[in-house]
Order: sequence, then C-alpha cells, then structure tokens
Amino acid sequence: MNLANKPVIAMSGASGFVGSYLHRDFEQKGCKVIALGRKDFASGVDYLRERIARVNIIINLAGAPILGKWSESYKKVLYDSRIQTTRLLVDALSGMEQKPELFLSTSAIGFYKPGGPHTETQYIQDEGFLGSLTMDWEKEAVRCRELGIRTVIFRFGVVLGKDGGALGQMLAPFKLGLGGIIGSGEQAFSWIHIDDLVRVYQAVIEDTSYMGVYNMTAPKPTTNRRLTKVLGKALHRPTFLPVPEFALRLKFGEGAQVLTSGQEVLPKRLLDQGFVFLYPDIDKAIHDCVEG
Repeated sequence: MNLANKPVIAMSGASGFVGSYLHRDFEQKGCKVIALGRKDFASGVDYLRERIARVNIIINLAGAPILGKWSESYKKVLYDSRIQTTRLLVDALSGMEQKPELFLSTSAIGFYKPGGPHTETQYIQDEGFLGSLTMDWEKEAVRCRELGIRTVIFRFGVVLGKDGGALGQMLAPFKLGLGGIIGSGEQAFSWIHIDDLVRVYQAVIEDTSYMGVYNMTAPKPTTNRRLTKVLGKALHRPTFLPVPEFALRLKFGEGAQVLTSGQEVLPKRLLDQGFVFLYPDIDKAIHDCVEG
C-alpha cells in the first residue's frame, strides 16, 4: 500500500495527542481520514460497520488517560475504553465483505514488568492491572488476523512532542522551577518522539512485511532522573525539588505506579526491520520539543 495512492483511513482516538498528529499528517498527504468518536461506538456494530465501509486502513487509538486515581470505577473506564472499543471494531470488520487491508491497533509498555530490559521476544509480563489490561487489549486486536487482515499492534512508550501530551503536563511546573525527580529517579523511562512515531506508521502502511507486535519506543531508554536533568537544562530551570512517592500515592492511589515505576523497553523488531530513528536519544528529543 502506498500513501501516494491516498488510502481512506478510519481512526478512533483521532482527537487525542497522537491521533491529532497522525490525522494532520495523513490529510496533508491527501488521505481521507474518518474520525470515529463515541457516538460511532455507542450506536452499535451495524452503524459502525457502515462508518468504516470501504476504508483501506483502520487505526485504533481509543483509550481513556491512564494517569489518574485507579478507583474500581475508573479501572472499568480504562478497560472498556480500550477492550470494548477494539472488540466493537473487530466485530464490525468480521461482518464486512470488503475488508480493510490493514488494522493498526494500540497497546502500551505497561504490558511489561517494571525494570527490564524487555524486547518483543524476550520479556517478563507484568502481573498487575496494567499487564492484564494490555494483554486483553491485544487479544481483541489479534482477532483481526483471523479475518485475513494484516494486523500490527504498537506498544507505546511515553510519546514526547510539542503542544501537549506527557511533556505538556510536565512543562508547567518545570518552567516555574518546581520540577524534580520522582521518587528515587532511577525508574526506567521509555519514550518516543512524536515525529518518529508518525514515521513508524508511514513505514508500516507502505511496507507489508510489518506485522505483529512492535515496541513503539526509542532505542535509548533513559531514567526519570536523566529526563529531569535534560528537561531542566533545556528550560534553564533548577530541578532540585524531588516529588516523594507517598505524595503521588495519596493523589493517585494504585495509579501512582505509572509515575513511580517504569519499564526499560527496546524497539528490537523496528530496528531489525531497518527503521532508522531521527531521535534516538533523550537529549536531542527534548531539545527539539522545548527549544526547536
């Protein structure tokens, strides 16, 4: 498939940080993008099937923000916004005579146990809520393969870019000189620059040899401490105010682990495929996002 042929793309989560970048990039290339919203998923399988009829590519990015207080009710929101949405998409596809050529779904590096390093083939799976969430999410997406559709699943690290996302949330306290390491600061931080993420999507669309699970992370993971120092330097602000773990646990409960623990995740399959990163290290990525 070639983007020059202007494929029609249906995308859930198109209004989010990553979705907005992809949406804009594809439209600039002349592709038609059909944004799938809550109404489309709430209106049943038949309605959804009509919305995605005759599309060439499905991109599934839907999912409520993972950072929050993980009450039982919010865990259900996290689960349903990922698993139920993916299930509806696959159910809609299963009843179509003319199916898309490619299904691009999302997962997260929360699939892996804190620590590492992890690759797609050598890893220890997380046994907690995040591990179960991502495993069930991927199981729904993999059903697409049984329909004869090329299926790719991206396990996202933290996506860094201008104008929003994780970095957007971090910048305000850092600009005030209130930034600091979280806990020990030694927890791994696996990330990817938004420009490289967009380029991965382009590569997968155009090269049919891509299939299966890929870690959507830069080849040089860092730590929270290193990220903090690089960000403080880029902003010319001090970073001596640490954020204690207990304060985060008071605010987010179990959900604090998103900030206090981390996975060292390597994009082995992307590198094996020959993908070349524009932003392989955190210094260059932060410089572009903050000063570029």
